[in-house]
Amino acid sequence: MSAETDIRIVDTIADIPVAEWDALAGGNPFLSHVFLSALQECGCAVPQTGWLAQFLVVRRDSRLVGAMPLYLKSHSYGEYVFDWAWAEAYERHGLNYYPKLVCAVPFTPVTGLRVLTQSAEIRALLIDAALERAKQLGISSLHCLFPDEEQAQALQQAGMMLRKGVQFHWKNRNYADFDAYLACMNNDKRKKIKQERRRVRDAGIGFEWLVGEQITAAHWEFFVECYNRTYRQHRSTPYLNLDFFRRIGTTMDDKLLLVLALRDGRPIASALNFFTRDTLYGRYWGALEFHSGLHFETCYYQAIAFCIARNIAVFEGGAQGEHKLARGFLPAITWSAHWLAHAAFGRAVEDFLAREAAGVTGYADELHERNPFKPQD
Repeated sequence: MSAETDIRIVDTIADIPVAEWDALAGGNPFLSHVFLSALQECGCAVPQTGWLAQFLVVRRDSRLVGAMPLYLKSHSYGEYVFDWAWAEAYERHGLNYYPKLVCAVPFTPVTGLRVLTQSAEIRALLIDAALERAKQLGISSLHCLFPDEEQAQALQQAGMMLRKGVQFHWKNRNYADFDAYLACMNNDKRKKIKQERRRVRDAGIGFEWLVGEQITAAHWEFFVECYNRTYRQHRSTPYLNLDFFRRIGTTMDDKLLLVLALRDGRPIASALNFFTRDTLYGRYWGALEFHSGLHFETCYYQAIAFCIARNIAVFEGGAQGEHKLARGFLPAITWSAHWLAHAAFGRAVEDFLAREAAGVTGYADELHERNPFKPQD
């Protein structure tokens, strides 16, 4: 390592200049300085909630050339790559699985860069430094969640084990409108979607798309009421709070779409999406009333219509959800990378991941065969 290269841990992203960080983030809204700083400064991803920031940064000649969003975790909540069984196995053998070191965007199962650099040399340096940090801390493991495939391969070359997962993504085939999209589907699936949408209309429910500055303080309060209700229905605690949503509403307004469902002019449900020129990301939703088909319309069909109107190429509908297949979302492989300090557990997990990967590949292939679209000419 040359004298001009400096590698260090930073415990708050506020200590890193915005322009320097964002130059590495590649335009991904969830890796942006404003998003990650909002998670910290609004009390969402902080030590009190089990997320101790350990951001790894590399400077060369005082210029930021690489970074990794690392967190020391005391649990596995908010990750969407499930390792609870590993933690339980450690506990059964009298070993501590927590804390663990995680490279991730908190609460955000979106594929993208995780090792932020344009240099293969710096990428290798960062991965090695992250592994060394885990060893120095004497903790159980290092995990990198939802890297893109190229970075997943680099992590594997550094000695980490890869894990396959499946999400469901919708792709825009340059549809002229929603009807043109439905025309590409087989008759049964097209009929079902039309029935779902008709039930929502017959209930007297209409929709508004609010973008950027159109989203007011009152809208945020209503959305958070819906968001919190969703967590309560699942007997869980919300990860995010009103301060966070207000913050991103100010700092990320050009990347936000709020879909508002109204019955008799009164809002009854909402869904928040992030978007760039190329991709829309479905993130959070909630409803104050139950109506058949309301979830699918608010979260999926309105977002698809928005993508068609804006010529957005891909809609990532969020984690899991085989029910999305019938609505035109096709399986997409996701990745995570894992290193376990305990050699015997590492071998056991490696064997498990090999068997799991074969199952995931077969599952994805089967889903593709059951896709709802007409055969293409």
